[in-house]
Formats: sequence, C-alpha cells, structure tokens
Amino acid sequence: MIERDALQDHLQQLLEADRFKDYGPNGLQVEGKREIHKVVTGVTASLALINAAIAEGADAIVVHHGLFWRGQDGRVTGWMKQRLAQLIRHDINLFAYHLPLDAHATLGNNAQWGLQLGLVADARFGDQDLGFIGSVPDGLDLHRLSELVTRKLGRAPVVVPGDGRPLKRAAWCSGGAQGYFEGAIAAGVDVFLTGEISEPQAHYARETGVAFLACGHHASERYGVQALGRHLEINLGVEHAFVDIDNPA
Repeated sequence: MIERDALQDHLQQLLEADRFKDYGPNGLQVEGKREIHKVVTGVTASLALINAAIAEGADAIVVHHGLFWRGQDGRVTGWMKQRLAQLIRHDINLFAYHLPLDAHATLGNNAQWGLQLGLVADARFGDQDLGFIGSVPDGLDLHRLSELVTRKLGRAPVVVPGDGRPLKRAAWCSGGAQGYFEGAIAAGVDVFLTGEISEPQAHYARETGVAFLACGHHASERYGVQALGRHLEINLGVEHAFVDIDNPA
C-alpha cells in the first residue's frame, strides 16, 4: 500500500515530469481514494480501460494518454462525463504521463519499444530529446525488421522502403512522431520507426533513401506503462495489472 500523495511524488521525480513542456497536465488528473493498494496501467484513459480497472478492483490508473489536452473543449459532457463519472463514482485516482513516459531512459515507451526490437539507444534527437538513435543488429535488413515489428507488435507496419541501403543506424520515436522524420534523416540514420505516417513522409523516404516504418500509435506505446507498473510493484509494494484496450490506430 502507498498513499496517493507519496505515489504522486514518486512518479513526478522518477519521470522528471516538471522538466517537460507538454500538451496536457502530467501527474494526478483525477483525485480518488487516499490509500492505493492496486494500480492498473494502460495506454489511454478510455471508458473501456476505466471499466476494466473497476473490474480489477484498482485504486489508481496510470496511463500515457490522460483526459485533458491543451485546446480541447472544457465542457464535461458526453464521453468526458462518462469517463469522469466512473472514476468519481468508484473513487479511483487517475495519473497520466505523456512526454515524460516517452522519454525516460529505461522505463519509457521508446526505451522499452527499442528493447522489443533489439534496439538500444546511444544518442537522442528531436524536441526535448524524445527521439532515440542506435545501431541496428547485424543481419537485420528492412524485410527482417518489418517481420520483427509484425511479430512483436501484432500488426504489420506501413513500410516505405527508401533506397534499399543496408541498415546500420536506426532512429525511433513512438506514437505520432512522424514529424520527427526530417530530424532523423539529418542525424544520418538509415531507417526511422514511429507509430503513424502522414502524407509528406513517403516522399521524404523516396527522395532521401531513408526507410520509414509506421508501426501503430497504440501498438508502439504499450510498453512504457507496463514497465512503469512493474517498477511500482517491485519498489513500492503495490499490486499491478496491465490492461491492453486494443486500438487499430
């Protein structure tokens, strides 16, 4: 068991949340019960995840995508009312960590996703050093990398192959980081992996020769919260369960 404020302090310090300029508030977003015995982690604070946490008997939920974002409609109606009503009715705390969870050197989405693919960062790039760069394991060409992504993430990536060069250096950034592709190209990598693709990236890949893989926003961001939950279980003595609410995005 841990008290809510102690868990908040631990997460803020562990993830260095205060150093990030983010799109929404990091930390405790909805206050629930004071004593926390069980934590459920998941990618997004959807109604399905909240209901699953209730079924699990959770006292707190820790997610990557919280409820509140810069510029959104602030009215508590519709889907927002439904989510908040369930949290408040069951007195469940909601913690959300967006960019801090992407960036953490060992527990973060990029570190943990890299481990799934055998990629270990030795450099960073991009805004707030969110992007990771590392060497590609010997013998891992684009076809084998695509197969590895499919096997590990459970979905086939969108692949724009570039010029077919050998893969020596890779850059990756989970989620919707397709806008980091130009920075990855400038860093001299041979392949870039992220969650999504927009219209310009296909042209950049064809014109620069750097391969681009869009592996799924949700699929690429399942690993940080799981590692964070395991950390809390081991170090703080709370029970933990990860719930994966599938998302085709």
